[in-house]
Amino acid sequence: MRNLRLIARLDVKMNWLIKGVQMEGWRKVGDPATYAKFYAENGADELLFIDVVASLYDRNNLKEMVEKVASQVFIPMTVGGGIRSVADVTNLLACGADKVALNTAATRDPSLITAISDRFGAQATVVSIEAIRGDSGGWQVMTDNGRNHTGRDVLQWAREAEDRGAGEIVLTTIHTEGLGGGYDLEIIEKVADLVAIPVVACGGLGTTAHLSELLQKTRASGAAIAQALHWEKLQLSDLRSTLSNENCFVRPI
Repeated sequence: MRNLRLIARLDVKMNWLIKGVQMEGWRKVGDPATYAKFYAENGADELLFIDVVASLYDRNNLKEMVEKVASQVFIPMTVGGGIRSVADVTNLLACGADKVALNTAATRDPSLITAISDRFGAQATVVSIEAIRGDSGGWQVMTDNGRNHTGRDVLQWAREAEDRGAGEIVLTTIHTEGLGGGYDLEIIEKVADLVAIPVVACGGLGTTAHLSELLQKTRASGAAIAQALHWEKLQLSDLRSTLSNENCFVRPI
């Protein structure tokens, strides 16, 4: 029986849960802790918090929010945004995070992946990859919510991240993100087939059919959902029913 995790993604800016389209045009949604508790109680398997301006302002501002959520929620939490050192990871894990997601700092200094994995284990070390289609047909790695080109190829970077000790990859396709038109199954399949570690698909889920397609056409280990949940286009019960119909494990709640 296959296990695909339903992961509620919560993008945070200045203590607000926000949501945009293709990582632009952010709109306020509400209090992130309130939404996190609601999603956990209604069947999300994990939570993914990203401070969307942390790297831009060279800081991580999620400590208080992580502590608040961890006191109320008892499912795994991955936290990312502005993580630049082992000390940053130490602080977030002490606040209640289970995993940390590295992006900008890791592309600048990939040895950070190894340092964190060696200290805290691969299971706590996630590499977040923001992917965009290149003009030549490949996929390029972006950072800072799609603002900056790294010059890295997505497939090469995914393999390097695994080799350096990452235990999971969160793959966000910028061109599908926030549109609700479905995942980019092609790049998800390529990355999931390339690496042996779990791959979480992020960007595009808008219907239960999109979840079925992800299951049938890729080896993704998780589906991150944001806009469809925040704007109540889908309920977690809809997604859990889809998993059950696809003969997947569904966590009791």
